[in-house]
Amino acid sequence: MATRLFGTDGVRGTANDLITPELAMKLAQAAAVVLGHEQSQRERPVAVVARDPRISGEFISAAIEAGLAGSGIDVYDAGVLPTPATAFLVADLDADFGVMISASHNPAPDNGIKFLARGGKKLSDADEDRIEARMELEAPRPQGGDVGQVRRFSDAEDRYVLHLLATLPHRLDGLKVVLDCAHGAASGCSPEVFTDAGAEVVVIGADPNGVNINDGYGSTHLEKLQEAVLEHKADLGIAHDGDADRCLAVDHEGAVVDGDQIMAILALALKEAGRLKDDTLVATVMSNLGLTLALQEAGISVKQTAVGDRYVLEGMREGGFSLGGEQSGHVIFSDFATTGDGVLTGLQIASRVAQTGRSLKELAAQMTRLPQVLINVKNVDKTKVSSDEGVQSAVAAAETELGETGRVLLRASGTEPLVRVMVEAPAEDAARRLAESLADSVKERLSLG
Repeated sequence: MATRLFGTDGVRGTANDLITPELAMKLAQAAAVVLGHEQSQRERPVAVVARDPRISGEFISAAIEAGLAGSGIDVYDAGVLPTPATAFLVADLDADFGVMISASHNPAPDNGIKFLARGGKKLSDADEDRIEARMELEAPRPQGGDVGQVRRFSDAEDRYVLHLLATLPHRLDGLKVVLDCAHGAASGCSPEVFTDAGAEVVVIGADPNGVNINDGYGSTHLEKLQEAVLEHKADLGIAHDGDADRCLAVDHEGAVVDGDQIMAILALALKEAGRLKDDTLVATVMSNLGLTLALQEAGISVKQTAVGDRYVLEGMREGGFSLGGEQSGHVIFSDFATTGDGVLTGLQIASRVAQTGRSLKELAAQMTRLPQVLINVKNVDKTKVSSDEGVQSAVAAAETELGETGRVLLRASGTEPLVRVMVEAPAEDAARRLAESLADSVKERLSLG
């Protein structure tokens, strides 16, 4: 069976290996038909194209725009922008679809092509499959005045900044904030919006040169942010990833505040303001049990989904919920965005600090994070993890020992012969002991040799 081209977040791989100009153009030509001509009410469909600052994004965006315009699509080239900004602009312009060229938190040699449906929403699996199938057919070849035009979207960043400022419940006057932009797509707009919101801003990791994106900076490398917060005696630090769809934070003492703690802070703030729909947060099964316990105490339910922001979004849409996210820092405010937005999330955290007069450390302490140990067990038959009696017996024994004070999760990888064993317990040594025991059981019972 042929491998599906689209992964969990668009088409992603090494630039000029998998992600070639030829592939980019064919994808664009196919999307022009599936998302443009077949679905648009316009005589000439419209698309927004943006990218992160990777050097390969220049030739990929050129190929994408050529494929779209050559297929009769008018293109707004928004230049370097965060993924959530692109999603916002698709909706704001009422464009038929959007294209974001980015590999998110991956290193510079990688790149990716992600399509956004009308309204700035993630594409359905069915539309992705239709695009992939359409790539096998002849592309449209309009002539003369029927070809598309490519226009520079000159006020794209300004529109996004104004949108973000309009979401603020409280200005940031009096706060000192360190921003780590990962040498990525938020290097321009994040410092601008935090400054406009009233904060004193110290910026690191905001000098993209095409090859330094995510290199030692950003939400996957928090050490420099921790150092800068302490050096500048800042109130807090905010870290984005390369395309700024996620956010992690650092408190004034340099301690990391992860996505679960961020969601706890924001869920409690929204409930207090009467804006948390059905007093419910949507989070994945990998979120810390401490998040559920803290929110239950405050009268907030946690709806769990499979791992991946697309599943969080599905869970939010099904119930019309207003807040959801992942431990990694993808946080989605459905009132303001259709996808995770790291700049928006950072603003809301800082606004909560300013509004309450409480430190980020104090706000994060509203949730007690249980020790969590994760072990990847490789080269095993992952299809039997939920049916093997020996493995399930070991899981039951661990759950009995933990009772209500901890949690066990065994999860098969979607792409490898691998099972992830996760245990949460009140103490680190108990979590590690049980996780190692379960990992041994999985290896012994399900090994592929």
